[in-house]
Amino acid sequence: MSDPIYRHELKYIISEREAGILKRRIKELLHTDRHAEKGSYFIRSLYFEDCFDSAYLDKQAGTGKRRKYRIRVYNCSDDFISLECKEKEGSWILKRSAVISREELKGILKGDYSFLLGRDEPVLREFYLSCVSEGLRASVFVDYDREPFVFDPGTVRVTFDRHVRSGFRAGFKDKDLFDPGIPVYETLENGKLIMEVKFTEFFPEVIRDLLEGEAAFQTAASKYVMCSNAMREVRGLFSI
Repeated sequence: MSDPIYRHELKYIISEREAGILKRRIKELLHTDRHAEKGSYFIRSLYFEDCFDSAYLDKQAGTGKRRKYRIRVYNCSDDFISLECKEKEGSWILKRSAVISREELKGILKGDYSFLLGRDEPVLREFYLSCVSEGLRASVFVDYDREPFVFDPGTVRVTFDRHVRSGFRAGFKDKDLFDPGIPVYETLENGKLIMEVKFTEFFPEVIRDLLEGEAAFQTAASKYVMCSNAMREVRGLFSI
């Protein structure tokens, strides 16, 4: 289980040309995240919603305090499966997580949450309560390729997320999280990507200066909302 860390999170939708300029600048100070052995890695998150679509609607409404749950894997591998709760309050983001097994994942997707009560991690117990009291259900896949850079002073991360795409299944199974061939739908305009800047205690001025110009327009872009919107459009097409 990872320790909870409060952080700020800034997001920008930029072009590949802008990303190229920014990367040339930041490589002078930042280094590639050690987890990105080939310079980038693939992330797949399976998000959960309650019966009222609260996570989606709260984000759309800009609610100051909100929360969403997801299960995340990397490079379509079951070596590391993380159940996460991402919370936002004001300008602060808190992510809490716990590692689960493939069998535990399978149980969750079948609607068997009872084993969570035998785990010590608070985030798993809270997820259990949300499942039984709010009717949480698997909602949508969010896929993207991440190129991450880190700057140790201030614990700064700058990431470039490409090919943000969504996937929906009629009944999610554990194998779907590890299947690179499931149908997905691109959600960003061609040639665009999302740059995220995350920092904890302070945002070093030297990094801020590097990002000026090309990263001029901050956005509230949510990959979850983008992918949920895409799936709503797809469902609408098939219902005609």
